[in-house]
Amino acid sequence: MLNPEAHRPWGWYDELLSTKYCKVKEITVSPGQRLSYQYHTKRREQWTVVKGNLTIILDGDKVFRYPGESIHIPMGAKHRAWNETDEDVVFIEVQTGTYFGEDDIVRLEDDYERGDYEHLKDWVDIKEDQLRNKTDWWKKMSK
Repeated sequence: MLNPEAHRPWGWYDELLSTKYCKVKEITVSPGQRLSYQYHTKRREQWTVVKGNLTIILDGDKVFRYPGESIHIPMGAKHRAWNETDEDVVFIEVQTGTYFGEDDIVRLEDDYERGDYEHLKDWVDIKEDQLRNKTDWWKKMSK
């Protein structure tokens, strides 16, 4: 696992790979939960379901994917992952494009009333961890 789990109101994700040309996540959607209805301006996504039955809203159409099945989310397409079941649903998300930051999310609807700057909480946590680790290293070196 590249990064520890990133918890969200709808479930969590693990970042499996992050390069300058792609990002790969394992996303778990808790029972009855759904991600925001959103789109991206700098990336496209490919989702492959590995556990459970995933409901997807893609440009207003409701479609379903089952273990082993995939769906392509084009750049700019409005989309949402939704778990309408009573068990966790897990899918692999492969992002390709020119930028993969969490701030390339334009939310159209969100069940959890998250604002446009929600992604900055993760960035602040990462920077605080980096500062803490750097401070610990300097303390060790000065002994």
